[in-house]
Amino acid sequence: MQCQRLGCVDFESTFDAMKAFTSARDERTEDEIWLLEHPPVYTQGLSGKAEHVLDAGEIPVIQIDRGGQVTYHGPGQWVAYVLYDLRRAGVNVRELVTLLETAVVAVLAQWGIEAYGDPAARGVYVRGQKIAALGLKVSRGRSYHGLSLNVDMDLSPFSGINPCGYEGLEVTSMAKLLGADCPSMTHVGDALLSHLQRSLPTPA
Repeated sequence: MQCQRLGCVDFESTFDAMKAFTSARDERTEDEIWLLEHPPVYTQGLSGKAEHVLDAGEIPVIQIDRGGQVTYHGPGQWVAYVLYDLRRAGVNVRELVTLLETAVVAVLAQWGIEAYGDPAARGVYVRGQKIAALGLKVSRGRSYHGLSLNVDMDLSPFSGINPCGYEGLEVTSMAKLLGADCPSMTHVGDALLSHLQRSLPTPA
């Protein structure tokens, strides 16, 4: 599995690149994880309802093809796009979501944060507050999009939406929970890639 560190990159060009990669890949193409940050952007999933965008202000709202409602991406949040051949790995979509949640929970546990996934409202939570969001698109048995983990970011743009379509849902970050003990983005990114690679089955 290849891991690409892309830095802080524009959402729309990255979205186009994910679709192109997935369209062009075949049964021999190695899976990839793209680790990156985005400039401020709201993304609205296929079932997204306009009423969940409360006040976007100057932040663009982009309609995309993953599942789910609206979420926010911005600097200080790691985004991991998982370009994965589910069919080859023998994994279904529900199992993949659980594997991604499990990887994030393991990352947070490294720094003493007790987190959990919620099968009724997918994502990772700490004491009822969301710290990581998930959303996937599967085409011909292969996934793109992935997850986002709030590390050390401005959380105020989440007040402009109902996060993931849930009115009143509070969000948190590693920095909010750990204060001065929050690890660097680099350390968290390294841990996230390591746990994702460990969690996701790959063919021999």
